[in-house]
Amino acid sequence: MSTTVKSYGPTYGIWRRLPDNAVGSAVFSFGMCLRVPYFGSVLPYVRSLEPGRCEVTAPKWWGIRNHLGTFHAIAACNLAEVAMGMLAEATVPTTHRWIPKEMTVRYLAKATTSLTAVAQLTDLPDFDAITDGADLVVPVSITDRDGAEVVHADITVWISRSR
Repeated sequence: MSTTVKSYGPTYGIWRRLPDNAVGSAVFSFGMCLRVPYFGSVLPYVRSLEPGRCEVTAPKWWGIRNHLGTFHAIAACNLAEVAMGMLAEATVPTTHRWIPKEMTVRYLAKATTSLTAVAQLTDLPDFDAITDGADLVVPVSITDRDGAEVVHADITVWISRSR
């Protein structure tokens, strides 16, 4: 695996051009939800974004609660996909494209608070070596307000050359 920096797409470019503060993050998060409306259901707020890492928070609001009053399991999956998707946008160079292929999820504890999802790759792939396509597993840890991991998702992304 390589950590060579390549040319990244417009999503990451927008993130880098916005102010590095709460307003910039809010503007980016709102724009992300306009582009991918389903993400908006969890009211995501992108806190940090860089190649190989993304951190997103979501409040516990009535729209994501289940019948037990906790953060709904599928809403947590949506939050995991937000973090993975933004990581992919910041990591996969413009010479390649990505699409989610599979998600394995472990529900570890009741999610009774707002949540933070962190998608992180320990090593960036050598994209130049990906010619016929390859799987990339993106681990996403979702923690509650106290830092306890309540959900863990491994999202497999298919990476292939752009046409």
